[in-house]
Amino acid sequence: MNHWLFKSEPDTFGVDHLAKFADRTTPWDGVRNYQVRNMMRDQMKVGDLGWFYHSSCDEPAIVGVVRVVRAGYPERAALDPRHRYYDPDSDAANPRWYCVDVRLERRVDPPITLETLRKHAHGALSGMLLLRRGNRLSITPVTREEWRYVESLERANI
Repeated sequence: MNHWLFKSEPDTFGVDHLAKFADRTTPWDGVRNYQVRNMMRDQMKVGDLGWFYHSSCDEPAIVGVVRVVRAGYPERAALDPRHRYYDPDSDAANPRWYCVDVRLERRVDPPITLETLRKHAHGALSGMLLLRRGNRLSITPVTREEWRYVESLERANI
């Protein structure tokens, strides 16, 4: 199983939005970065877990855990001229953009803030992509050791 960190701005699409979907499941679409597209298309598998992370807000934090419930598939929104994620250069015969379906497994309460993660940016978290300066990817891989360490912070209610 792989582990991931899914970033989203809570005003655009937050954990509360995901919780309101039927079965708490939705496509993770609208990604317009080729590196992330490739991860969704080629590496994400059904059963993978991810942290749901609120970014670009007053207190960035891990706020939930999601599970990939459908592996990478061509994003339909890119082909729909009425959709905000429409890409006129997309082609159904040769898809440019992919998405995965994720389901909210649970909320993380209290959230694990970016500040808390930075305080623990040693050992298991020393290479965590989220903590690297200049990292702007909306989805990043998380190592098994990083996942376990963040889970330990969650259990400790930090």
